[in-house]
Amino acid sequence: MSAAAAWAEADEAPIGSDQLSAKNFKRLADLIQGYSGIKMPSNKRTMLEGRLRRRMRVVQIGTLNDYCRYLFEEDRLEAEIVHLIDAVTTNKTEFFREPAHFQFLRDKALPVLAKGGARTIKAWSAACSTGAEPYTLAMVLEESRRLNRRQDYSILCTDLCTQVLGQAVSGIFPEAMIEPVEMDLRQRYVMRAREAGRAEVRIVPELRSKLSFARLNLMDDAYPVERDMDILFCRNILIYFDKPTQAKVLSQLCQHLRPGGYLFLGHSESIVGIDLPVRQIANTVFQRG
Repeated sequence: MSAAAAWAEADEAPIGSDQLSAKNFKRLADLIQGYSGIKMPSNKRTMLEGRLRRRMRVVQIGTLNDYCRYLFEEDRLEAEIVHLIDAVTTNKTEFFREPAHFQFLRDKALPVLAKGGARTIKAWSAACSTGAEPYTLAMVLEESRRLNRRQDYSILCTDLCTQVLGQAVSGIFPEAMIEPVEMDLRQRYVMRAREAGRAEVRIVPELRSKLSFARLNLMDDAYPVERDMDILFCRNILIYFDKPTQAKVLSQLCQHLRPGGYLFLGHSESIVGIDLPVRQIANTVFQRG
């Protein structure tokens, strides 16, 4: 057996190294999946170690295994769990990501909702990250409202990570992030920084006022969310869950979607094998019966 293989089966990391022991990696992986649903297989060990080191500098702990002792033996887990989850969650996002969804929303879903007499469209971005998705939603919904002044909208934005929620509330983004936004939408809904050389933009107050933000863990047994959502985006988060967790989360999400409401999943996600009260009407777009 190689030295690396022997260490992989051991409870302790090699002397002089700053690597998680197999025991501590398993404890962390089990904790992260149990709390957030996010799978942490062995090939994610290096990624996990790198992200934890950033948190360790904040709490002034020298080694990864000392950090685990801090969590598990010194009873700091309750106070630290939110920061730990913030450190390990992946928050890739961009404006108009998977643009076919927004085209479907504009061309198909919103006209159907308007024809059905909906006066206020209720939308929920259930893994909103730093806010690019719900602000994109706001642009599409505001454009629809410009054509139908009797129709209003509101957008609930939730995420597990408190750090990204703070960024989303601000509505401030690096200038490069708005590249996918069409020029006429930029002119209406995006403000550039006044300071020369500051490569940042901010979403206009009129759109920011339509969004509300809250921390929500999709692993919770119940969600404190209204049950009459017209539009529900839960994209590119299910891929981090195992199949039973996907089924649990999707079943709960569908309880908050009104009959005729629309569920949008990420293009690499599927509901195959999961019994849900929805039917597929476009690629990764579903409508509740």
